[in-house]
Amino acid sequence: MDITQLVLDDHHEQRRLFAILEQIDRRDTGALSAVWGRLAAFLEVHAAAEEAIFYPALLQVGIAARRRSGVEDETLDAIHDHNDIRDAVTEVARHSAGSDDWYAAVAGANLANSDHMAEEEREGLTDFRRLAGLQQRHDLAVAFATFEARNVTGVVPVDKDPAAYVSQAEAGTLPASDGSLRIGDLRRA
Repeated sequence: MDITQLVLDDHHEQRRLFAILEQIDRRDTGALSAVWGRLAAFLEVHAAAEEAIFYPALLQVGIAARRRSGVEDETLDAIHDHNDIRDAVTEVARHSAGSDDWYAAVAGANLANSDHMAEEEREGLTDFRRLAGLQQRHDLAVAFATFEARNVTGVVPVDKDPAAYVSQAEAGTLPASDGSLRIGDLRRA
């Protein structure tokens, strides 16, 4: 098991759920609401798991490999993207399922999420596979899967200041409320 594969698997599921929404009759608001509710919760749990487990570890391995600026930039961008996705999900909730405005908001959420996933797959996941050993990737995968299983019904969405997040992650002082499992310690890097 590898955390990078679990993240990719989640990305596939997110794409699948967005595609399902496109195939449901707009008059079937019950189905649209149910699928969107699942997707909205999944997007936030995935982001929270990445913020608690993946990005602190990416920073750790990047610093150890003397690639601090690269992984810091990737992490800053990812946290900013997560905030954009949260904002887009909030926008969807302002509209009635099946309405033109609802579909436009869902499309906005899909675009924000798709842009994030593409960057993460090209940069963060690639860097992590290059810099982290198999045992660490396995251990983080277990933590990631556990986090998502414990929070399958959702977590409270909280925007984060990207710069403060990186500073706290590098210092090993992310607030406990972020759901962190305290995997690794950046102070050793």
